[in-house]
Amino acid sequence: MNVVVKPTPRLQGEIQALSSKNYTTRYMLVAALAEGTSTIYYPAHSEDSDAMRRCMKDLGAIVEEDDVKMTITGFGRNPKHVQELNVGNAGAVLRFLMSVAAFIPEVTFVNMYPDSLGKRPHNDLIDALQTMNVEIEHQNGRLPITIKGGQPRGGRIEVSGTVSSQYLSSLLFMTPLLDEDSEIIVTGDDLKSKVVVGQTLEVIRQAGIQIEASEDLMHFRVPGKQRYEAKQYTVQGDYPGSAAILAAAAVTQSDVVVNRLEENSKQGERAVIDVLKAMGVPMTHENGVVHVQGNGQLKAVEFDGDQFTDAVLAMVAAAVFAEGTSRFYNVENLRYKECDRITDYLNELKKAGADVEERQSEIIVHGKPAGVEGGVEIDAHYDHRVIMALTVVGLRSEKGLLIRDAHHVAKSYPQYFDHLKALGAQVEWQQ
Repeated sequence: MNVVVKPTPRLQGEIQALSSKNYTTRYMLVAALAEGTSTIYYPAHSEDSDAMRRCMKDLGAIVEEDDVKMTITGFGRNPKHVQELNVGNAGAVLRFLMSVAAFIPEVTFVNMYPDSLGKRPHNDLIDALQTMNVEIEHQNGRLPITIKGGQPRGGRIEVSGTVSSQYLSSLLFMTPLLDEDSEIIVTGDDLKSKVVVGQTLEVIRQAGIQIEASEDLMHFRVPGKQRYEAKQYTVQGDYPGSAAILAAAAVTQSDVVVNRLEENSKQGERAVIDVLKAMGVPMTHENGVVHVQGNGQLKAVEFDGDQFTDAVLAMVAAAVFAEGTSRFYNVENLRYKECDRITDYLNELKKAGADVEERQSEIIVHGKPAGVEGGVEIDAHYDHRVIMALTVVGLRSEKGLLIRDAHHVAKSYPQYFDHLKALGAQVEWQQ
């Protein structure tokens, strides 16, 4: 389905931030890897978290839910032997479960989204698992991927961190359950999205697992024969999804309140508060409440985008209307998401009238404080982050935008357009 975003000069109202997708999927995984019943309060509901729910059940976990909480009775290190797993279009779910699948004699991850997740390579994790007595059949690192495991072994494990931190997180979840101790060495010049690895370690440690990590997160010692404990968890509000709401408030005349955004959150995307403040957006952040009183007047900024990967596109959308030239650097890993979030996204911004340019690992935005023309159809590239960010541009455009395939926003934020409408945004679905 397509969505028509009409120019909207003012936003006003109060919403509750969506529950964090990243924390929900991680809590679900440690609950499934525990022996016993865990409770997760306020879990996120999105295509990604639903993919994890579906796969957990397929692997033998007992999952029950009501309006407030989810209970999961886990399978420990003994997942059910299944022939196929369908992760939908959820890259993180695929990568996390590839390591869990090493405990199964044989399972195939099917390719349901050949134009999106099906295009993304997973060689770095495949290479690491193959050194652990796991045989893997794949299509040049892409789906469908067949894992032939049953007896994975620990020891010295090397994994590249240059493309994605999800490969490392996958191994960190699985290695504590092995009989042997493990030493995980991250190869390459640096580890991408270190902040997200911090979230992984936070959740694993909450579940009673001991892991020794170097300060630079490039070296880990993982004792074997550990067991995840059944616990209670509460999911915090989601900064990546809220980033687009906050950007929309920043580029319009607004009086918008977003609740459930913890000041001390380990989510890297919490940095959007710092980015927007640097842009000169009038706002406060106290007691988990962000209050934006936007006037549409923004200043250009320069930021290292690796710290807040999943919010970069929304901040770029805000920068489209800033005075001066903005630069978001160290963002090459955006090229390896649901689409190439640099080339594909900037091409759509240009259609809308934005003045942007790309480098291999940078996005440069020459701001247009007077706004952009719009009045065109643009392609979402099946990417939820692209959809949300382009919507921000449409709200401030002169003629609005038609965003094709906007229903894919449900991957992480099914209520996104409902929340925007509640704030007064003029958006309409079109068949």
